[in-house]
Amino acid sequence: MAVAGGVIRLHGSDNVVIALADLAKGAVVEGAALPGAVPRGHKIAARDIARGENVLRYGQIIGQAVEDIPAGAHVHTHNLGMAPHTDDYAIGAECRPLPPLPVREFMGYHRADGQVGTRNYIGILTSVNCSGSVARFIAEAAEKDPVLNSMPNVDGIVPIVHQTGCGMSGVNEGYQTLMRTLKGYARNANFGGILLVGLGCEVMQVPDLVGQGRLRPDGNFRYMTIQGTGGTRATIQKALEVLREMAEVASKVERRPAPVSKLVIGLQCGGSDGYSGITANPALGHASDLLVRMGGTTILSETPEIYGAEHLLTRRAVSREVGEKLIERIRWWEDYTAKNDGEMDNNPSPGNKKGGLTTILEKSLGAVAKGGTAPLAGVYKFAEPVTTPGFVYMDSPGYDPCSVTGQIASGATMIVFTTGRGSVSGYKPSPCIKLATNSEMYARMSEDMDINCGDILTAGISIEAKGEEILDRIIAVASGQKTLSEELGFGGAEFVPWQIGAVM
Repeated sequence: MAVAGGVIRLHGSDNVVIALADLAKGAVVEGAALPGAVPRGHKIAARDIARGENVLRYGQIIGQAVEDIPAGAHVHTHNLGMAPHTDDYAIGAECRPLPPLPVREFMGYHRADGQVGTRNYIGILTSVNCSGSVARFIAEAAEKDPVLNSMPNVDGIVPIVHQTGCGMSGVNEGYQTLMRTLKGYARNANFGGILLVGLGCEVMQVPDLVGQGRLRPDGNFRYMTIQGTGGTRATIQKALEVLREMAEVASKVERRPAPVSKLVIGLQCGGSDGYSGITANPALGHASDLLVRMGGTTILSETPEIYGAEHLLTRRAVSREVGEKLIERIRWWEDYTAKNDGEMDNNPSPGNKKGGLTTILEKSLGAVAKGGTAPLAGVYKFAEPVTTPGFVYMDSPGYDPCSVTGQIASGATMIVFTTGRGSVSGYKPSPCIKLATNSEMYARMSEDMDINCGDILTAGISIEAKGEEILDRIIAVASGQKTLSEELGFGGAEFVPWQIGAVM
């Protein structure tokens, strides 16, 4: 990356550069006067680009010119399109193990199955939307309960409510996905106990969720149905009695030292802009590599937002099986969107485009940078338990709350989220660290942003130094330091299971 003359050149072969600030008409860039104003974060032709010619950013194709583009012209939706493309997946060709690092420690909650949590919540998990209000009533009553409020080491009572669980097939992929999601939350290491509340007559039956064995290895799990317990008031009363018992057990677990190899971090981006792939995403990628080198686990997701850049991941796959699993997920998405009258290139969003991103290829290339350079050790379906340490991939939609829901169900005990336009959300039970891609947005939304990565451009901070700063914050938050989204109280409305299939 080279910064000069108010623009950024990301790769020597690129035929576009990125505006570092708002540039006025007539400003000289790469020896050419701009025929019009160009907003910061947007692309400028570094030379004449012929109609039909590939436009390159990061040394990769991000689309094709739909008209002749003269040097100095603004390159965006009016003159850049995306034609059909093919990628050389070259599975495993660039898989290079990273050298190990001395393992650091954090202070976490050790669980019976060997996992270590970063928080110690008690969850009220719902099987169906029909029990959602009662779960919230229970949580509200728990907040006023003097016994529950006096329990040490318990971070709070969290209602996990959603919009599905009935009016669905009981045998298809959508049902299995919801089943994995609910079971995954029940087993997440950030919960010290789970109370499962159903209505009683729903498709997602409580006995099916509970199964033949214990849903949690520590046994701190209870369940009930509103119909079986006797209605709203009876369920609230019974639930409070159960929660007191569960809190007594959960409160006995204290933070103890644990290696960072026990951390499972979900890598996310939302409200991306033209700087995402330059600052916050590669910095997070470096932090991911550091964590992987210490034995930790990081999860990349959002399949529609790696589309067109998946070859950068398959080339790092540890085996042909892993690489082919990712390709299979891409093909599934192509079929899924086609059947639902959608398109894989429906991204970027209006906000992404205003921030300088034009095609899904461009957005995906920046998004993949969150995954660093470590080998791709595994590929998982949405909410499937992640059992392989290292850098892995979990399939999910690009919709942030839904994607994070899957990562937490897969075992993520913390989320690190990059944003260029700004994002306000949290994801109980897992704390969320927010990274700003540019200094202007960080200053405007400083009460929501934990770390500014814009200083990579404004102050010359290196990607490596910023990655180390992010890792330090991950360890601090894992040990109990609150994120800004936690301080603001976010996390109660962002549980969004992926609904696949007909609502009936």
